[in-house]
Amino acid sequence: MIDLFLSAFVTFFVVIDPPGCAPIYAGLTKDANNRQIRSMAIRAVIIASCILLFFAVLGEQLLGWLHIELDAFRIAGGIMLFVIALEMVFEKRTERRENRAEKIRAEHDKTPEIEDVAVFPMAMPMLAGPGAIASIMLLMARAEGLNQTFAVLGALAAVMLLTLVALILAAPLMKLFGAGFEAIITRLLGVLLAALAAQFIIDGIVGAFDLSVAIP
Repeated sequence: MIDLFLSAFVTFFVVIDPPGCAPIYAGLTKDANNRQIRSMAIRAVIIASCILLFFAVLGEQLLGWLHIELDAFRIAGGIMLFVIALEMVFEKRTERRENRAEKIRAEHDKTPEIEDVAVFPMAMPMLAGPGAIASIMLLMARAEGLNQTFAVLGALAAVMLLTLVALILAAPLMKLFGAGFEAIITRLLGVLLAALAAQFIIDGIVGAFDLSVAIP
């Protein structure tokens, strides 16, 4: 159970990427006061958590309704996570997030009031994006029994709590560590995510083609 918790924690931490979301959130809320920053951060994390919990509980049934085998979803989800990992290593993901943030900031400049960014783009697609949704569904499918299920959900709760702290402290953290620290962390997490994605793909192929005997 501890191994599953650690695996789930690393997966969620890498995919949701609190260190990467923090500077984006700081840029989006640079004109907001402390109360607004806290309020939007809390709502963004709550909304993203509810979205992920929905797919955690009903994800497997949704696959059944669509007549999609779990092994096929493992392969597809692993490929998608591997693409995200490559983008993280080569900083494409950060660049895309910054471009999205620039568009939101441009819209802020057109209006005198602070725009609420809790739902979009923070809750979706930055926190509860396709990678996070695929991860929670894959990990819940791997969990057996209530203990392992709670281990996965506990890992998600821990990462979302860290994300909340990162968002609230985004501005001072960026001043303290700088952009270089974020780039190093992002690349390191990208390598870890690539390995986890490869494991999802291998598990899917083994299950789909019944290679459990051929591969010890």
